[in-house]
Amino acid sequence: MNILVLGDVVNSEGCQFLRKNLSAFKKLKAIDFCIANGENSADGNGITPDSAQSLFAAGVDFITTGNHVYRRKEVYDLLDESEFIIRPCNYPSQNPGVGSQVVDCGFYSIGIINVMGTMYMESLENPFHAVTKEIEKIKDKTNIIFVDLHAEATSEKKALGFFLDGKVTALFGTHTHVLTADNTVLPMGTGYITDVGMCGVKESVLGVDKDIIIEKFRFNMPARFDKAQGKAMANGCIFTVDSKSGKCISTELVSFE
Repeated sequence: MNILVLGDVVNSEGCQFLRKNLSAFKKLKAIDFCIANGENSADGNGITPDSAQSLFAAGVDFITTGNHVYRRKEVYDLLDESEFIIRPCNYPSQNPGVGSQVVDCGFYSIGIINVMGTMYMESLENPFHAVTKEIEKIKDKTNIIFVDLHAEATSEKKALGFFLDGKVTALFGTHTHVLTADNTVLPMGTGYITDVGMCGVKESVLGVDKDIIIEKFRFNMPARFDKAQGKAMANGCIFTVDSKSGKCISTELVSFE
């Protein structure tokens, strides 16, 4: 089966682009399940019930998040109630939401785990320990497990990928909004990519108006990060999976406009 993972969806432009284009792309590539990181899907960062619903309406089956997950208080109830959206598992257990879910897809089930890196990020529980505990929770329910590692450092992503090789079906990185070209299947059968990129305005700086960011870097003055507008794109990766063994067979980079 083919599982499509999309990079961070940024602002309403990213959501609208997926609503117009994702359904046809899924049919073209015979996609069985789609995961997207939605932590930036609301205008001005964060995720709201409305932006989450926009992603589901576009054809996204499951939403992962990251360091902006708690930016909007109105999403807290959704995090507690929905079986199709999770937050990083290494946040404190009393926080809204959970760090993993298992989705029943009929002939198979898919486990999804969200974890956040700690290098240059927030000081949370060690991601290696946190993700191991989540795997123990769900491994008896399914042998198909995907991990979204929301992290800044490529070294941390690579290390966790090798650490989980053979223990999960795939690990994909999010957060940096730039699609990397290192998609591969690791020696023990785990699919890997350092970052699945971004769904948002192409001529932008991580989804923000490029002129604002240029001025910010030039003069180091405070600036309001207004969303970019213009032609959008979507980045991601397709993982082809053996549903019996739970191993990844192949990976394919995705970028469409």
